[in-house]
Amino acid sequence: MKHNLSQDLEKKFRSSAPGYWASKGVSEEEWNSHIWQLKNRITSLSGLEEHLVLSEEERNGVILSGSKLAMAITPHFFNLIDKEDPNCPIRRQVIPRVEETWEMDYEMSDPCGEDSHMPVPGLVHRYPDRVLFLVTDRCASYCRYCTRSRVVSGAGDQELDTDYEAAFRYLEEHTEVRDVLLSGGDPLLFSDAKLEKILVRLRSIEHIEFLRIGSRIPIFLPQRITPELCEMLQKYHPLFISVHTNHPRELTSEVKAGLERLANSGIPLGNQSVLIRDVNDDAEIMKSLVHKLLMCRVRPYYMYQMDLIKGSSHLQVPVAKGIEIIEKLRGHTTGYAVPQYVIDAPGGGGKIPVNPEYMVQRNDERVIVRNYEGRSFEYPEPAVSPDPILDY
Repeated sequence: MKHNLSQDLEKKFRSSAPGYWASKGVSEEEWNSHIWQLKNRITSLSGLEEHLVLSEEERNGVILSGSKLAMAITPHFFNLIDKEDPNCPIRRQVIPRVEETWEMDYEMSDPCGEDSHMPVPGLVHRYPDRVLFLVTDRCASYCRYCTRSRVVSGAGDQELDTDYEAAFRYLEEHTEVRDVLLSGGDPLLFSDAKLEKILVRLRSIEHIEFLRIGSRIPIFLPQRITPELCEMLQKYHPLFISVHTNHPRELTSEVKAGLERLANSGIPLGNQSVLIRDVNDDAEIMKSLVHKLLMCRVRPYYMYQMDLIKGSSHLQVPVAKGIEIIEKLRGHTTGYAVPQYVIDAPGGGGKIPVNPEYMVQRNDERVIVRNYEGRSFEYPEPAVSPDPILDY
């Protein structure tokens, strides 16, 4: 089911006001505290049904969720759910459904092959010059399509047992590594002091040139993006943050303010979206999302084809739909707003770009390309000639 953008006012930055919680005596100070938000996450069936009428698929999904990926929803993010719409795009991302128990033959517990590229516990080294450092297994809220559901939330089959000292020693010894991405779980769940200890240690390794943090905290828990956190982070430049936003409704006025605080601290921001059925598998929804991201000073970076995680078939979208969305963005809006569509190759092959076919024909003499309107153009290849002999 597609959602009417004009009806939903998705282009506006609405506040995630306390709503129900205000009627229960929650103060504005409490609402704006990330500590309060974390303590009051919805994590149980009874807590969820206190706020929402569930479908049978959702109710059974919540009952079964503790055996695969825990449920946790911050009050801020929960307030974005349209309680009258059973297909609400926010609802589909965080409320378990019984379809998560369906497993297709092609689905995997570790679809990106991270475990097979882990020289020490918690450190993934797949690409030549960069590593993924899994520093925690906890998030503020849990996405139902999480590619690391095997280790995230403490409900899966595996445990994330990161060996920090072994990881730091590995990085010190491997001078080819210039880029470290902190992820998990969500690194911004750590206290400022705990996160800074990791950043200090990484910055002490001379050949590491820049750091990245992958986080959905600015979206799930914008109250965490405090001036104190931003002041601490800006000491460790060059430092980049990749946020994860899938639908324009997620970009509230509180989220916008948090992202602007990060940007004002000199932190380049990129967004990674996952293509999700009945959430953002529509060009107009995606266009609204990328436009709002730019207004938040966030560059749309990747649009991911969903990883083949077990129990995600009800959320998967055909690759053809992803290509269609890129076709309807490229040339129809600013290039800064067009993310790179990628498939993280199943089994550990890394990210592979997927693009519409813009090159129609190519030989040694010419290239024929088409533009966003479908018009073709010829570009001559330069003639190959031997180096000129200089006559002195």
